[in-house]
Amino acid sequence: MKNLLMATAAIALTAGTAFAGGHAKEVKLGVLFGFTGPIESLAPAMAQGAELAMEEVTKSGKLLDSATVTPVRADTGCIDNGLAVANGEKLIAEGVNGIIGGDCSGVTGAILQNVAIPNGMVMISPSATSPGLSTMEDNGLFFRTSPSDAREGQVMAEILQERGVKSIALTYTNNDYGKGLADAIKTSFEGVGGSVTIVAAHEDGKGDYSAEVASLASAGGDLLVVAGYLDQGGLGIIQSSLDSGAFDTFGLPGGMIGDSLPSNVGSDLDGSYGQIAGSDSKGAEIFAAQAKDLGFDGTSAYASESYDAAALIMLAMQAANSKNPADYGAKIMDVANAPGEPINPGELGKALEILAAGGEIDYQGATGVELIGPGESAGSYREIEVQEGKNVTLRFR
Repeated sequence: MKNLLMATAAIALTAGTAFAGGHAKEVKLGVLFGFTGPIESLAPAMAQGAELAMEEVTKSGKLLDSATVTPVRADTGCIDNGLAVANGEKLIAEGVNGIIGGDCSGVTGAILQNVAIPNGMVMISPSATSPGLSTMEDNGLFFRTSPSDAREGQVMAEILQERGVKSIALTYTNNDYGKGLADAIKTSFEGVGGSVTIVAAHEDGKGDYSAEVASLASAGGDLLVVAGYLDQGGLGIIQSSLDSGAFDTFGLPGGMIGDSLPSNVGSDLDGSYGQIAGSDSKGAEIFAAQAKDLGFDGTSAYASESYDAAALIMLAMQAANSKNPADYGAKIMDVANAPGEPINPGELGKALEILAAGGEIDYQGATGVELIGPGESAGSYREIEVQEGKNVTLRFR
């Protein structure tokens, strides 16, 4: 691995030198998501969101010297660190100028430590939400357009309290994402007077979750909160709970929200509820309409955050007048926040013109972007309830 990192670092250095004398006509952006694995149903819309921003910028002809932006997709498997790191290295070898990704928190940390930092590569994740990423030493290379799970824990505790829930059983997928989210939910719910009867990990990829469900049922609780993945262990836990009659209502954090879960479980999931990062901003409406015209669901989990992640990289390049990560990384916070002209989806060409003329922008994007502290979203959430087999938005928080 050390020799591989040295080799890719050399490639990156050579590439950076080549770009110093002027702009190449192509910008390559890696799209590093879990196209296989426990959130594979979400990845297509996420990728399409990121690629919509790239297409918009290419059509404008305003980026650098009328550069064409080319997406390069690669798979993380969501929970496969080896695959994610190998594909991250492959993207570096292919000459990408930035990475949109990773997706799940564990692989994102692995890519950051083993790929991005050694190669000086900027990466913006639309969906990695572990609180541990907030304090990771990243050399100013890592950003995320989704809020930390520390905030989601507070939001879930508020929703549970408002619905009169006094006690919960809590299970989480046994990785960085699940553990961090479970800790945040437990701390926040107990902070508002709730009782957590049990906190138990589950593994993804099992065919039978009856033993795990039996332990959760034995502890009891008004409902079961499942901090897992909708296409993997989380689905298995819910199905086993329903089959055994252990629980009939579920709390659903972000990793459990997507069309595939109610589709796979059916009407028995009706009445379950939860939250996921989301915005009711003007930009969210614009993006959803654009996505619909292109045949994908712009309200799908993390699709809008993916658009914003790609847009921020390209706008930062324009602000720095360079596609070299060493130059544009320091501009991401500038283009994301005030002061400046507010920019919504569909206005990336306008933003590029303003930046080229030396002006300032305040990128609002599809999620009402505001980056705080260590380069992560301040964040708002969409509260959902499953009704008649569909995830229905109740309100935003």
